[in-house]
Order: sequence, then C-alpha cells, then structure tokens
Amino acid sequence: MKLHQSKIKNMNQFTGYDDSGVKVNDERFEGSVMVLPNEVHAWRPASFAELQADDFAALLEFEPELVLLGTGSKIQFPHPQLYAALSSKLIGVDAMDTGALCRTFNVLAFEDRRVLALVLHS
Repeated sequence: MKLHQSKIKNMNQFTGYDDSGVKVNDERFEGSVMVLPNEVHAWRPASFAELQADDFAALLEFEPELVLLGTGSKIQFPHPQLYAALSSKLIGVDAMDTGALCRTFNVLAFEDRRVLALVLHS
C-alpha cells in the first residue's frame, strides 16, 4: 500500500509497505529494518521467532522514548522479558501490524518525538 503525506526534508517517513518490505522516503527496504526519524539500519532478527532480549537492549543507544514493533500483516506480541531493558528505562514498546506502524511512526516523527520503528517481514 502506498501512503500519501507531505514530504518533510531531513526526516524519514514511510511512503509505502507490502508483505515483503517497506518504503522510506520512496526507497525500498526488504527484510527487517530499523527506522529512526533521521536514520535507517538493517535489523538482525529475520523473523518474529528470532527475537532476542539483546535485539531490544541494543536499542538503548538510540535513546528512543517509544519503540514501535511492526510484525507483518498480523500483530504478534513479544514476551515482556524480551524488552525488559527498555521497560526498565521507561521506554514504551508497542507491537502492531506493519501498516499501523508506518502510519503511527509518520505522525510521531512529525511531532518531533524520539520514535524508533522496527519492521519484521517474514
């Protein structure tokens, strides 16, 4: 699905998504990806089943106030022990389908929030 919004210079926005990937500023990314308002990185787990506590603990270096976890076309909720390092620092983690993640990230980034999006596609 293609998303329509105003383009804002120097800020990442999701511009589309489908079952195999997402578009950030019209650039396509397949597989797992981490998106911040000003950065995009590959993310290690290739699937929801591969998530480990270290995957979430490593996010602390980015100092997010909220982490969005997109789990594909269906919502899957990780065990709270996996993201305990974030919770202990009062960083929220919200699991949702990828479409909701894209829309939510765009709104929060526009509001200048320290949001970090994690997209899983498999």
